[in-house]
Amino acid sequence: MSTRPVLAVVGRPNVGKSQMVNRILGRREAVVQDLPGVTRDRVSYDASWNGREFIIVDTGGWASDARGMAARIAEQAELAIATADAVLLVVDATVGITDEDEAVVRVLRRSAKPVVLAANKVDDQRLEAEAAGMWNLGLGEPHPVSALHGRGSGDLLDAVLAALPEAPREEDPEPGGPRRVAIVGKPNVGKSSLLNKLTRQDRSVVDNVAGTTVDPVDELVTLGGETDRFIDTAGLRRRVKEASGHEYYASLRTQQAAERAEVCVVVIDASETIADQDLKLLTMVEEAGKALVIAYNKWDLTDDERRRYLTREIERDVQAFGWAPRVNISALTGRNVDKLKTAVDAALAGWETRVTTGQLNAFLGRVAASHPHPVRSGKQPRILFGTQAQNCPPTFALFTSGRMDPPYVRFVERRLREEFGFAGTPVIIEVRPRQKRGK
Repeated sequence: MSTRPVLAVVGRPNVGKSQMVNRILGRREAVVQDLPGVTRDRVSYDASWNGREFIIVDTGGWASDARGMAARIAEQAELAIATADAVLLVVDATVGITDEDEAVVRVLRRSAKPVVLAANKVDDQRLEAEAAGMWNLGLGEPHPVSALHGRGSGDLLDAVLAALPEAPREEDPEPGGPRRVAIVGKPNVGKSSLLNKLTRQDRSVVDNVAGTTVDPVDELVTLGGETDRFIDTAGLRRRVKEASGHEYYASLRTQQAAERAEVCVVVIDASETIADQDLKLLTMVEEAGKALVIAYNKWDLTDDERRRYLTREIERDVQAFGWAPRVNISALTGRNVDKLKTAVDAALAGWETRVTTGQLNAFLGRVAASHPHPVRSGKQPRILFGTQAQNCPPTFALFTSGRMDPPYVRFVERRLREEFGFAGTPVIIEVRPRQKRGK
C-alpha cells in the first residue's frame, strides 16, 4: 500500500477544482468544461512538488441540498474528505462567499482535517481584494490563485505541503506491482456497477443516465488473495469525433486507460443485441495489443429466449474473438463476478507466454509438412525459420522464401493457438520474405 499523503480537492460546483488539479499536476489530466457537474467520481492522481510526492483526489461539486445523481456526487466528495490527510477547499473569489461555501466549511470543520483555502479566478492584481474577503470563512489565510493562468500556484503548493504529513520512507515495491485491468464498454453497460461490486463499496457514481462516468476511476481490488488495479472508464460512444466537449476528452482518456492497461475487460450488455460499437471496442483492444476478457453483464435481465439469440449473435459476430475468455455476470446481483479474476489471470498468462525458438521451429516444420503453402505463379513460398520477437502480446517473425497469402498466415495463427494456448491475447505474426539477390 502507498504511504504517500492524500490531498482532497473540494468545493461547490464550477469553482475550477479540476482546473486546479490540472495546474498542480502540470498537465491536462482531469476533464474540464465550463459546466457544473462534469467531474462525478472521486479521481486520484499522483502529484509531486519540491521533491515531495503526494496523491491528489479530484471530487465532484459539493451541494448541501443535492438530489439524485448530485447527492451521490456530494457523497463521493464527503468520502474523499474522510479518507484524506488534508483538504484543499477551492472557492470562486469573483463571486464571493456563498451559502454553499459555508455549508462545505461546516462539513470540513466536522472532519477536523487541515484545510488550505484557495481563492480561485484571481487572474490579476485588481482581484486580490476580493480574495481577502475569503478570510470571513474562518479557515485562515486565503491563497489568491488563478488555476487557468497559474498565478500564485507555487505559494499555494508550499502551503499544501505544510498541511500534509511527512510521508515515511516507502519500502521497496514488490516486483511487478499490481496488474492494470481496464473496464471498458459502451455507455450504460454497467462498468461502474461492476467496479463497485468488486471493491464492495460505492466507489463510482452509478446512474441510469448514459455517460455518468467521465474521468477514468482506478481502485486497488483484492481478489483471490492478489491485488489488481481496476480502472473504470467512460463509455465510448459510436463516433468519438462527433462527441461534444467533455465527452470527447472522456473518450480520449478511455483510450489512454486501455493503452496503459495490461488486460481489458470489455463489458457487453447481454440483455440487448450486440452492437457494432461493442465489436469496435473489441477490435480497439486487439489492435492495442492488450489481453482481453469479455464480460456479458446484466445476465439477471436475460430470459431463455434472449440467451438463445445471444448465443447466435456471439457465433456470428464475436467469433473472431473466440480466443478471449468469456464470463456471464451480473454486476447488480454479484453473479460470477468472482470468476472474473480467473479469466483475467488466464488472459494475462496467455499474453505473457513465451515459446522457445526450438519449439516454434519444430511446430512450423510439422505445419509445413502437413499443410504446405499453395503454389503461386509456379513457386511455393516456404517458411525458412521462425522466432518469437516478443511477448505482451506474443509476436512472431516468420522468415520466408516469398510472400505468403493472408489466409495461410491466419491458418498458421490458428494452429499456433491450438498448440500453445494463447488464451485471451492477440497473436501477431510478421512475415519477412527473403530479399531477392541483385543480379
